[in-house]
Amino acid sequence: MIKKVILSCAILCGALLGIELKVGASPVPHAEILEQIKPDLAQKGIKLVIVNFSDYVTPNLALNDKSIDANYFQHQPYLDKMVKERKLKLFSIGAIHVEPLGVYSKRIKDLKLLKENAKIAVPNDPTNFARALILLHQKGVITLKDPTNLLATEFDIVNNPHGIKIVPIEAALLPRVLGDVDAAIINGNYALQSGLSSKDTLALEGKESPYANVVATYEGISNEKREALNELVKALQSEKIRAFMQKKYKDEVLPAF
Repeated sequence: MIKKVILSCAILCGALLGIELKVGASPVPHAEILEQIKPDLAQKGIKLVIVNFSDYVTPNLALNDKSIDANYFQHQPYLDKMVKERKLKLFSIGAIHVEPLGVYSKRIKDLKLLKENAKIAVPNDPTNFARALILLHQKGVITLKDPTNLLATEFDIVNNPHGIKIVPIEAALLPRVLGDVDAAIINGNYALQSGLSSKDTLALEGKESPYANVVATYEGISNEKREALNELVKALQSEKIRAFMQKKYKDEVLPAF
């Protein structure tokens, strides 16, 4: 009888071992952070497979198509907007970190030195576009009608005393055009990938930013996969990862837990 119980347990437990989680991520810092928890998940019988993406659209489409089990690359406002606009069945299961948006320039050392009609490149996706405008408002470059509006557009600018020209560009390309504009507002992950540092910024978002990067999954995921994802989030929100972020990225990546 005892042998039969042990055998049954082995079969049942075996079903929980070797589960594979495919998680889409931006190479830096998301994939690097995920690499740190591979051993922790392996101890729980979970094989973590990291799928790298270089843009902000494909990871959600892949998740909605269920070709991956989760993704970790975006902040909550961006996820909310994509879910609404594209009718995706995705949701967040945990906030992990904030990548402060920064203003960089190769031409000036202070935002007060911006010339008349200066060009500032910003991310062209709606949520990060609004985020950039809010940062410029906070730093006194422009004035927004409602600086708490996370979907603000150029039409919400009520005062632009220096005639600043806002130039929307795909987020991943912003570091490449830095030398062609007076300043560029760059997402933390792309700044890191390009070797830029928060020490080089003319302005930087604070820890109070509402744009925490989250782990997302799709509606209807199996209970087994959901349990594995709970373990993934738990590992990402650990003191081990907090210490890793602080040591490797310092102010470029701030824990959101």
